Order: sequence, then C-alpha cells, then structure tokens
Amino acid sequence: MSFQDVSLGGESTWVGLDNYALMLKDPACAIIWQNSLQFATWSILLGFLVPVGLAILVREMRFGQGFFRIVYFLPTVVPGAIAILIWRFMYDPDSGILNEILKAFGGTRQLWLQDPALVKPALVLMMTWAGFGTTALIYLSTLQEIPTELYEAAELDGANPLHRIRFITLPHLYPIMSVLFILQVIAVVQVFTELFLLTNGGPGRETLMPMLHIYNRAFIRIDLGYAAAWSVTLIMVLLVFSIVYRIINHKLNPE
Repeated sequence: MSFQDVSLGGESTWVGLDNYALMLKDPACAIIWQNSLQFATWSILLGFLVPVGLAILVREMRFGQGFFRIVYFLPTVVPGAIAILIWRFMYDPDSGILNEILKAFGGTRQLWLQDPALVKPALVLMMTWAGFGTTALIYLSTLQEIPTELYEAAELDGANPLHRIRFITLPHLYPIMSVLFILQVIAVVQVFTELFLLTNGGPGRETLMPMLHIYNRAFIRIDLGYAAAWSVTLIMVLLVFSIVYRIINHKLNPE
C-alpha cells in the first residue's frame, strides 16, 4: 500500500516511491523526528534515571522497603484512561492541583499542556508515572540478587553509601539498565494515546509524533498510501532498535 495512491472506496494507483519522496519533503517529517528525539531525551531523564535512583535509594533504606515497593507499584494498577483523566485535572490551567500548589507557595500559574516549553516534560512525567512501578520493581528485583556479603564486606572496609552504590550496585544494574533503555526509547517512539487525548499534537506541532501523524493522515485526511509509507518507515526504525535490543540481550544471556 505504501507504493500506491489509495483512495477510500476507489481504485489504487501504483506510484512507486512517490509517497516516500513526499514524506521526506513534508515539513512535518523533520518536526516529528525532532519531537521524538526530545521526547526520548526527557524520557531518559525522567523515566529512566529517576526509577534507577529511587530503586537504589530504597535498597539502601534500613526500614520501610516493603511499603515503598507497594507505593511504587500503585500507578501500574490504574487504568490508562483513568490515569489520563487524573493528569488532565492536575494540569488544568485554572483549577489544576499543580497550579494550586504553585499558587500556595507564591508561584504563578503555568499552562502545562499549552506552553511549548512545558508540554513535553509534562507528558513524559505522566507516562513515566504510569510505567514507573514496573520499572522500579525490575530494578529492585535485580538489586535483591546482589549478595549481601558484598555490602557487608564493603562496610567493614569503610565504604560509605556512595562507594557501595558506585562499586557494587551500579555494576550489577548496568545489564538490565541497557535493556530497559532500549525498550524505553521504543515505547516513546510509539506513544499515541496520551497525545491523542490530551494535546492532539499541539501546541502547534510540539507534540506531533509518528503514530499520531499516521492516524491523522490515514483516518482524518484519508491519505492511506502516505500513511502506509510512514508506517513502514516507523517499522524500520523500531526494527533497528529491536535488533540492538536483541544484541544486548544476547550478550547478557549468551546461553
């Protein structure tokens, strides 16, 4: 279909690579991949590094580990649509909880989903919250496999918590961090529901991403051939990341 000019209910015409050429000439193409890169960057900062840090923090805690594990996992059991409604209310510019907190501390109201400078981190924060529990539990389960004797020996040698984290905890986390990093990037490139329900690509084109663009071209503008070309391109991009994931996973588990 990506090599055809497809009209709904009509005949399909072979156009070769015209849809791909049109895609490359489309001003939205550069914007979409730029947005994807920015979303991936924010996702790494908020959705990748923060769970690692909190998992390590819980591992170093002497008391209350079980309680925090439950707290971490709570967002995972909230249905996606309900979570989006909750965050929409929190981001509301007039009566949202976040703006009320800012107001209480003397700050000014923010247009979380309307300000180009805030909308990307705001959306990534919401997506991070939704998947935070699973990610944190994966890290915590990995940390549980580290022999306690290593930490005890390090303490006897006078190692402080930072030394234990640097020389014991992080080296054991690097393999699973590599895998989750690739999966995080793949998930960001495929994001759709949050954008469709909250911003629809706006403000302007600040949150226009591949899946949303494909949806708009296929089902709003009924340009099925062009949408198919975008779909094939996205599949190829995801395939590259999947191959990288398989290579890393194979190196970690050679058997």
